[in-house]
Amino acid sequence: MNKFAFMIHPIEIQDFYRKFPILEKTPKALVEGAIKNLPPFKVSEIKGIKTPKGEIEGYFIGVPLTSKQMMSLPEDVVLKKIIKAGKLAEKLGANIVGLGAFTSVVGDAGITVAKNLEIPVTTGNTYTVATAIEGAKKAAKLIGKNFKECELVIVGANGSIGNVCARYLAREAKYLTLVSRNKEKLKILSQKILEETGTAVHITDNVESALNKGDIIITVTSSVDTVIDPKHIKKGAIICDVARPRDVSMEVARKRRDVLVIDGGIVKLPGKVDFGFNFGFPENTCYACMAETMLLTLENKMECFSLGREMELEKIDRINKMAEENHFSLSGFRSFDKEVPESKIQDIKKYTQEYKIRNA
Repeated sequence: MNKFAFMIHPIEIQDFYRKFPILEKTPKALVEGAIKNLPPFKVSEIKGIKTPKGEIEGYFIGVPLTSKQMMSLPEDVVLKKIIKAGKLAEKLGANIVGLGAFTSVVGDAGITVAKNLEIPVTTGNTYTVATAIEGAKKAAKLIGKNFKECELVIVGANGSIGNVCARYLAREAKYLTLVSRNKEKLKILSQKILEETGTAVHITDNVESALNKGDIIITVTSSVDTVIDPKHIKKGAIICDVARPRDVSMEVARKRRDVLVIDGGIVKLPGKVDFGFNFGFPENTCYACMAETMLLTLENKMECFSLGREMELEKIDRINKMAEENHFSLSGFRSFDKEVPESKIQDIKKYTQEYKIRNA
């Protein structure tokens, strides 16, 4: 039986407290200092993944560093710990290993890690992109927006996920705005999009101005802090937040009833999967990056499918085909880890219709 491993880490120190409640009263600084010196460890075994293509098992491997530590500690220190986690995956018999959350962001987005392991490595970013796009389209249809006529905004367009999202969507979008702090890199990306698709896109380093006009926003930064607050979002907007930690502030949910925020990249799995670890999702659901690692294992495609900051557009169609054949599908809409109620959908529909009437 093929096996996979997937690296996870505490997004914030509270995640570590949840796993080890005995430490709850220990000061945060003390815990952060201690976990920095811990080796990677096996968190749990994953069983029950059965599809028409077969059955697989896997492991969650814990990398004991928070998101902020991943970005603030010396890069070589963090990479060494990620590589150690990969070596543990090899010892456990995994045929492939996936990089979760910030383990896929540090350094060159997995390339150095892959060079130091005997098994292939994937970031899972291809299926993350595929599900983000599918989710945004389904949400638009549900509330009565014509996706092709919407103003699309990609926040974090220079990152690996944002880059390929932009290039893929430019093939069908009329209005596309790319947002990132590095405008020079955006110029290079916009030129590439023009050459690939003939679409001229708008670029900006001003998040607020882009949010003011965005009908559908896909946000995929690698920031450790939120970058989208309630002030500047257009009424009736859909925001697909793919980033972990989240890009969208909880204040948006509290203060903007006229905006729909959906958690991006969440997948429903077939069968009855036992993750051996509770990461806050309903039964049989997981992140798309995890699901990509599973799909490659099921398909016996032991390759570095998603790696580095450049991704191939055709792989989005390939991973979608794998997902369909293995009965993996987009999960129902969730927002800040909770199911989106029908009343929320109706509210956004109302705001969208009112906006159409006012601007007819």
